Amino acid sequence: MGRIGWKKVAAASVLLIMLLSGAAFAQFRLFRGGGGREPDVRNQPYDGRFTFARLKYTTAPGGYWYQGLPSWAHGWPLSEENLIKIMNELSLLGARDDAFNVFALDDPEVFRYPLTYITEAGWWTMTDEEGAAFRKYLMKGGLVIFDDFKVAGDFGPGGGWDGFEENVKRMLPGVRFFDLKPSDQIFHCFFEIASLENFPQAYNAGRPVFRGVYQDNDPSKRLLMIINYNTDISQYWEWSGRGLRPFDDTNEAYKLGVNYLIYALTH
Repeated sequence: MGRIGWKKVAAASVLLIMLLSGAAFAQFRLFRGGGGREPDVRNQPYDGRFTFARLKYTTAPGGYWYQGLPSWAHGWPLSEENLIKIMNELSLLGARDDAFNVFALDDPEVFRYPLTYITEAGWWTMTDEEGAAFRKYLMKGGLVIFDDFKVAGDFGPGGGWDGFEENVKRMLPGVRFFDLKPSDQIFHCFFEIASLENFPQAYNAGRPVFRGVYQDNDPSKRLLMIINYNTDISQYWEWSGRGLRPFDDTNEAYKLGVNYLIYALTH
């Protein structure tokens, strides 16, 4: 190799080191709590049809670990887009497949949407104003799904159950969390889901935990919250077109999602 060739190799090597160092610094900054990039959200006006609504929040330190995105945006909008495709194939709901809206917890527009969704609840922060508004939404008939919810330390600093529980107790004083059982109505309102013991895991260790919050802490009344803890059901929806997860496991995750939607629309 001539002198010019060696110079090109050396220059390329230096450039690669700079790029890797920059990426490492960016990752370090994100794990230490620095901000990342905000997704470009353009909500579509409400037109009366069912529309999947995701909720955003100010991300706690450590929550920007995935592609520099805030934790609330992980999987958006592909997760809900694929779920709605399945829903429309299985039912006559006619849900919008061109709108996957995102709202703050205290946005009055949320009251138009019977079902809302929050991801990565371990990095969820909430102001008192947001908590008061969100409580009204739940009391007026809303249902929220918490998903892609990891134990503390799984992906860098933060995460876990404690901060989530503190937020919910600020919003609903005296709240109780109930472990959901396969016999609960939500697992039989469309598909028959007989067991939660061996539900597919995406990458979390241990068994998934399914919990709920009921109106007036009464399991005979409707669910206000569905909590998928130590699991990421929506990743199966998100990755279902990529061949990265087994078909059988993906089908089970879709069954759960469809039941959640049906329950929200009938309770």
